[in-house]
Amino acid sequence: MAVTIKDIAKYAGVSVTTVSRALNGYPDVSEETRERIKKIAEQLNYTPNSLARGLVTNKTHTVGLVVSELIKPGAYHPFFLEVLAGIKAGLKKDKYDLILFTVDPESQDATSYEKLCNDRKVEGAIVEGLRLSDPYIKEIKKTQIPTVLIDIPILTDKVGYVSSDNVQAAFEATSYLIKLGHRNIGFINGHGDAAVSFERLEGYKKALEKNNIPYKEEYVVFDDFTQEGGYNSFKTLVFEHPEITAVFHASDLMAIGSFKAAKDLGMKVPDDISIVGFDDIELASLITPGLTTIRQDTFKMGYNAAKHLLSIIKGEKPQHILIPHKLVIRDSARKI
Repeated sequence: MAVTIKDIAKYAGVSVTTVSRALNGYPDVSEETRERIKKIAEQLNYTPNSLARGLVTNKTHTVGLVVSELIKPGAYHPFFLEVLAGIKAGLKKDKYDLILFTVDPESQDATSYEKLCNDRKVEGAIVEGLRLSDPYIKEIKKTQIPTVLIDIPILTDKVGYVSSDNVQAAFEATSYLIKLGHRNIGFINGHGDAAVSFERLEGYKKALEKNNIPYKEEYVVFDDFTQEGGYNSFKTLVFEHPEITAVFHASDLMAIGSFKAAKDLGMKVPDDISIVGFDDIELASLITPGLTTIRQDTFKMGYNAAKHLLSIIKGEKPQHILIPHKLVIRDSARKI
């Protein structure tokens, strides 16, 4: 049977409160009493309950990972798993535990961000996958809970964020297609309620502008960051605009959906149409032809999010941390 502070109090001839305060370093306990209590605790092989200690010290060594719509099929699982692995690695040295909170807009209305975090006694939280219209966005802008967002640009005295340079990355991907000779370039973007969708659209526009290519709104389609979204959008785009010779995508999953749509339409990649993605998930290098894409270091994104959260918990100033990206050239885009 586990030894409790009641057992220590009985052996030491003091109150449970005195034992608790002595073991948690409170200054109102004499050094002689503290040492005696510590010695008895060691003799009894007492192991403190981390949650109970956290209730006293407000230090539970636990942080939350708030993820929206994780159960939605095909949404962003490869991206999420790499980020998760990075977060766990970032927390390991400081021996912090991680609690996963899965939310959606309805649950956000039912339970506030503050209550979600406070009820589970987390010292801070990493937030991923929220839509810009989600209730938690407005709350996080005002929160005093240490928070780090992934790919959501909010910066306050308690909130920082980690992201790739989405504008520059999209600029480089589109510029590469232009360098290959393409001028009629479609863009299958993510949904219009994601910060990265606006940033990647900005990069696409900047590349066109720099090369004196008119921006055509009809060449841009918004959909979910999924294979299904890419499949349906590609069919619509090339049917309505057969002059398009290349398509840039806001995610690799969407690009893979376009591969399938192209095949179903009797088109060959890259002979009939060039395709470029974004993320560099594992599948990008396994499909044929290999997918040219923007590599995001998603593991590093998670690792830095964890490290930055711990720094905010310790009182350091929140920042925007940029994670380097890279254009990975494979065989899905060709010169014309």
